[in-house]
Order: sequence, then structure tokens, then C-alpha cells
Amino acid sequence: MSFFATAVRFLALPFTPANYRNDLRRTLLALGAVGALAMFLLLGATLLSILPKLTTLDVVTDYRPKIPLRIYTADGALLGEFGEERRDFTPIQEIPPVLKDALLAIEDARFYEHGGVDYRGVARAITAGLTGGMRQGASTITMQVARNFFLTQEKTLTRKLTEVLLSYRIESALSKDQILELYMNQIYLGQRTYGFSSAARTYFKKRLPELTLAEAAMLAGIPQNPVKHNPAVNPVRAKARQELVLKRMLHLEKITQAQFDEAIGQPLEIGRSLQFEAHADHVAELVRQELYAQYKEETYTQGFIVHTTLDKAEQNAAYDSVRRNVLAYDQRHGYRGPEGFVTLPTDADEREDVIDQTLARHPGSDNLIAAVVTEVSAKLVRAEPATGDTLEITGNGLRFAARALQPNARTDIRIRIGSVIRVSQDSKGRWAIAQMPEVDAAFVALNAEDGSYRALVGGFDFYRKQFNRVTSAWRQPGSIIKPFVYSAALEKGFSPATLMNDAPLSLPGGENGQPWEPGNDDGYDGPISLRRALARSKNVVAVRLLQAISPQYAQDYLQRFGFEAAKHPANLTMVLGSGSVTPLQMARAYAVFANGGFTVTPRLIEKITDARGNVLWEAPPPPVRQENQRAIDPRNAFIIDSMLREVASSGTGAAASQRLGRHDLAGKTGTTSDAVDGWFAGYSGNIVAVSWMGHDQPRSLGAREFGATLALPMWTDYMRQALSGKPPSERTPPRGVSYVDGDWYYDEFIGDAGVKALDVEVSPLDSVFDAIRKVFGD
Repeated sequence: MSFFATAVRFLALPFTPANYRNDLRRTLLALGAVGALAMFLLLGATLLSILPKLTTLDVVTDYRPKIPLRIYTADGALLGEFGEERRDFTPIQEIPPVLKDALLAIEDARFYEHGGVDYRGVARAITAGLTGGMRQGASTITMQVARNFFLTQEKTLTRKLTEVLLSYRIESALSKDQILELYMNQIYLGQRTYGFSSAARTYFKKRLPELTLAEAAMLAGIPQNPVKHNPAVNPVRAKARQELVLKRMLHLEKITQAQFDEAIGQPLEIGRSLQFEAHADHVAELVRQELYAQYKEETYTQGFIVHTTLDKAEQNAAYDSVRRNVLAYDQRHGYRGPEGFVTLPTDADEREDVIDQTLARHPGSDNLIAAVVTEVSAKLVRAEPATGDTLEITGNGLRFAARALQPNARTDIRIRIGSVIRVSQDSKGRWAIAQMPEVDAAFVALNAEDGSYRALVGGFDFYRKQFNRVTSAWRQPGSIIKPFVYSAALEKGFSPATLMNDAPLSLPGGENGQPWEPGNDDGYDGPISLRRALARSKNVVAVRLLQAISPQYAQDYLQRFGFEAAKHPANLTMVLGSGSVTPLQMARAYAVFANGGFTVTPRLIEKITDARGNVLWEAPPPPVRQENQRAIDPRNAFIIDSMLREVASSGTGAAASQRLGRHDLAGKTGTTSDAVDGWFAGYSGNIVAVSWMGHDQPRSLGAREFGATLALPMWTDYMRQALSGKPPSERTPPRGVSYVDGDWYYDEFIGDAGVKALDVEVSPLDSVFDAIRKVFGD
């Protein structure tokens, strides 16, 4: 009898208990059979519609993950990374067993037993859900691979069936280890991090083999919900998830009770973002620009690895030196007041929201952290940073801002409740009030032999202003340009022993029809040798010397060092640094003196490889030097080197030798008019370095500031690291120079011309200058 007939009969019969029970049973059975048949037909139809649409497995069988561009120092320290996804590809053989055990324990304990879909696991998950037992997932690792690579997260029957079919196909195409390898490299783990290798670096600053059981368990707990179980964002929930992973490992006998107890009790230090081993943001950006010009968008996905010429220790020393000396300058010039102010609500939740929103507009800068003041007196300041912990500042930590804590302090500098201030923490954990500096700086160091970069710091904070002052800031050089004019003078027959008159000088061509009267910072000394004049940076002597050789000759000569003629107008102010240079140009120019007279081309990239280690490009070995690379006579380089050593031992740069305890340093200080720019350029051995400090919008750094107080300390702090363990460098005199009466001369100028130049009778004012002109001409 058909289902419909049974149903009709059942409804038509008069009600009796016997009739009701018999026909109800038959009707329910019929309903169940029809329902099952309908479900079977629906399932079959769905499968038939899915099968033709199943995608190919190329994306997993030929796995090409999106791996970011990574940039390293020459000695292997990571200094930059660019890409939407932070990811390392790690072969399954290199993933430690403790991490694999932790992951499989919580995600798919029967991974190596099932064929892609674990029906026993599904049953257990349903039972656990009904009985209130430990929650267990029903999706296998294979099913998650299918979903992550091919499907969306929508919860529909069609999507789930597609996932099952794809899982079986993946299992037939790949081995279990290959599937696990895909999963562990592809899965999202929070903080823009993909794959466990990258997650280990992001959260623990470790490589995978270095993970402890506790760390591995915490990472294994993230995949189920990368937001909820992210240890950087939700440490409490991440800890609970870690304990669940460890319990599963203990239950499956992957670890012992002792290991469980130890892992549960191990405190973990969690990082909030990827930490680089070298501070070199400006360098990383230079490399990114160069690769993007060649590879466009593939730059960020193909896993290019770039090895630069930088040295990790020297780069970090340069970065620390710039930061330390900029902050030291800032401290010398006083507290300028809070960065902002916000009215704090009385409601605790509203107050917290306001503080969070305010601090989001004041991002941190390394150890300079923004915080909102919640309590203030002359002896105590409490403030809340973005982390939410209340900081207490007392004692010496208040000294820098002491004036701003007085009741009668000026309104623009007074610290009050709601003020946004900067704080910094010392090595002993003590907090102090600080401030973001307004001044900026730049530092660059090259290998003087081959032009390779040793260190580069383009500014105090890359994220405050992404401007590379090393390569792009055109500034007046001040007195660091003088050695190049002195170098030009050597070719005209002058020597370090030539006497010039250091006396007031008045020349036409000043402003408003007035005479131009260049002066010295330390008065006048009368007759003085060129060696001592350079050591003490005598401006008047430099102007007289330039007038003797002519500005046009000097302008032409400067181009030998890589300077641009148009940036150095051919007039007498050129020798005082009225032109424009970049720190990189200046480093390249001083390298000529350091290496015996040859030009060098700065180079940053040593090698580029793809994600599999194949070399895409490698810098050729430095060629044997040819004479066509020579910028100046080796005798010229040797003599100027001796004069620059004098500057660093007894002249304006003497603090360098005193601080480093070395006598093989050569260099020159530079301070522009009104102390707008402070410079030091110099070298030792094959390391040449240039430091600069100034405001991006030029203005005075202060009447008592000079290159020796601003830039020289940066240079010496870096050189302390760069020269550590290196023996003193000595220069061998080249052929064609002679040491006569205490100084060096070109051999051809020791004769009549040289003697006449030395024997000029010195008389007041310009008589010496006029006499020299008679000997050498205009």
C-alpha cells in the first residue's frame, strides 16, 4: 500500500487505539523512508552538480606561497620585510616534532590514520557537544587545507560537501607529510603572520627549532581563532588555549606529567610584532625601491631575499649613536612642554576609550613612549601609556621637566592631568619624562676601498618622516669642504708649511653694498701655516687660499670628488661651505683621501636570491683599480691625509682622538653660518663616515653649538664599534713626496718655487697674500 493510501486510510478510520497505533507506525515508517530517499536524491544531485566544478589541485601540488621580500645585513641579520603576508616556507623535515605533536593533538589527532575525513572524529565531536565534554573540532587538517586554499568560510551544505570531495582528492594527490607541510606554512596565525615559522619569529623572536614545549603549545592553539587566541592581543585566552593543547598532548601520551607541569608554569614573553635584528628602516626602503623598479608587485610575494653590504653591529651602533646624540642635544635645549592635552571623563570606561584614542595619534618612537598624565605633582607624575599600565615617575625622572611641574609654570609648558607627554625607560626600569626632538640627523659609513655601505641612518625616526637625509638632503657643508680646496692648492704649488696671513679681511661684494668680511670663530693669529690653519679651521686663511688659486679652478677641481659644479658657485664663499652637498656625497668624497686618491661608487646590494635560494643577481668582485678611476694624485691624497690627521689630533676634531684613544683618525668638523648645520667627516683605515645634525627646515641650532658638539660625538660613538679590535692604520709615503723641515712637499716644488713661497716676507694684512700671488700668479 502506498504512503498516500495509508495516510488517507489512517485519517478516514474511526478512532480506536488499535487502529491508531498500527497505522501511525506504518505512516511514520513511510515518512522516514521517503525522507531518507529525498535526502539521498538531494545529496546525489548536489554531488553531481559539484563534481564538474571541482577545481584542479595545481595550487597545492605546485605550492607557491606568498612570501615577502626580506632584507639582511652581510652577516645575516634581518633588517627589513615587505609584503602583505609575513611568511617563511619551512620544509616539513625542519619543523620540530614538538610543534607537530602539539598541532595534531588539538587539531587532528588521527591525521596519519584517516583518509581525509575523520568520521570517528565527527562522532566524537558530536558526542562531546551533547554531553558537555571537551570541545573537539570535526574538520581534519586535510579539510582545513581544502578550505583555506579553495573555499570560502560560508556554512552551507554545498560548501561542506565540496570540502569533503576536495579533501579526498588532496589525500590521493599528496602524501600526509606534504599536506601537513602545506597547512603549517599557509595557515593564518594573527599579526599579519602566516605559517608557524613566521609566527615563532613574531611572537617569540625565535626560529622554529628553538621553541619550547610551552611556546609550541601556544602557537598550536592559535589556528582555531587567530583573533581570539592571539597571544599578543588576548594573552589570557591564549594561555587558556595553550593549557587545552597541553592537556590533549598529555591525554595522547605525547608528553609526560612532568613536562606538562613544567610547560604550564613557564612564563612566556610575547612580542607584539616582528622584531628586526638591525635598525635600518631607511636602508630597507632603499632596497625596496630598487627591487620594485625591476619586479613591480612580485617584489612582495615571490620571497626575494636581499643581502646588503651592511654590518649588523656597525649599523646598530650608528642607529644608537644618532638616537643618543639627538636626544642629548634636545636635553641641552630644554623641555618644550606636552605634545597635547585631553579632558579625561570621570567614567572609567569612557576615560580608557579617550586615552586609547588620544595615544593612537601619538605613536611611539623606539624608547620614546606617549602617555596621558592621570596624576601630577612636583614630586610625582602618574601616566598611562597605550599598554594600559600606570607608570610612576619620580626623582631624577622628573628633572628634565621640573619647570613644567611648578604651579606657576607657563601655560604652554605646564604638565597637568590630561597632558600627553613622552616617557622613556632606562636599563634599570626607571621611567623619566622625555620629549620627541625637533632636530634631526643623518649618518653614513662606507668602505673606502670598494664603496660598500657599512652603515646608514637616514634620520632620527623613519616613521615620523620617511625622508632619507643621507641620500636626499642637500645641505650647506660648512668647513668640511675646506680640505678639497686645500687639495686643489697642492696642485698649484702650495704645501702644508706655506704661510698665510690670518688677519682681518675686507672684500667687496657684501650685502647692501657693504664689504664682505669673513671672520674666524677663534680670533686671528697672524702668520700661520696651512697645516695649522686647516686644523683650527681658519676661515680667513681659507678665503685667501681660494682667492690665490681662483674659485673657478677650485670649482672644476671639486668635480673630481663627485661634487656637482652647479651646487658650488665659483665665488669665494665656496670655501666656507656655501654650496650644497648630501652626506652620501661627502662620504664618497672623503673616501678619496682615505684610499689614496681613487673614486668609489657606493653600493648597497651584495646578492639577491629567490625563495628557493637561487641567485638572481650578485655583485661582481671589485675590479682591480685602474688609473682611470683615480681622482687625485696619490701624493695629494697622502699629504691631505696627514693634514686631516692633524685636525683629529690637535685641531677642532681633537675630541675624536681623545675619546677613542687612537692616533690614526683623520677628519674635519664643519659648522655653517649661525650653526644651522653641524658636520663631521672623517675616516680611519678603510672606514669613512659622515655625520650631520640640523633641522629639516633650516634654522639655528644654537649659538654655542658646533660640528664638534653636534656631529663629532655621533661619529666617535660609531667608530668605537667599527674600529674595535682593529690595529692602527699607517700610510706609506708615495713616490714623489719628501719630508723637509718638518713637513711634506711635492718633490718638484721643493726647488725655487717652493723656497720662494716659504721665504715670503710676512707683513701685515694682505702683503703675504700679494707676495704669493707674485710667485704663483692668479
